[in-house]
Amino acid sequence: MQNMNKGVWWKPAVQVFSEISTWIAFPIILALIAGKALDKHFGTKPVMLLVSALLAFLISSFGIVRTTKKYAAKMLDKNSELEK
Repeated sequence: MQNMNKGVWWKPAVQVFSEISTWIAFPIILALIAGKALDKHFGTKPVMLLVSALLAFLISSFGIVRTTKKYAAKMLDKNSELEK
């Protein structure tokens, strides 16, 4: 039983890392693509790019906080179960 648990200690950390990385990467990539396209379409060179980058930052911040709270609650539940 103990040998089975040795190899999986890193899986929760990788899961948190990948989820937070996703919250950082995808909104900013989409914002850059959309901002450049909107600037080209409307002729507002940096304005839409900056607005979309700000929006992506807010979305990323919200997602990171939400993910962190979710995993913190999961860790607290796990610790309370171990104390029983």
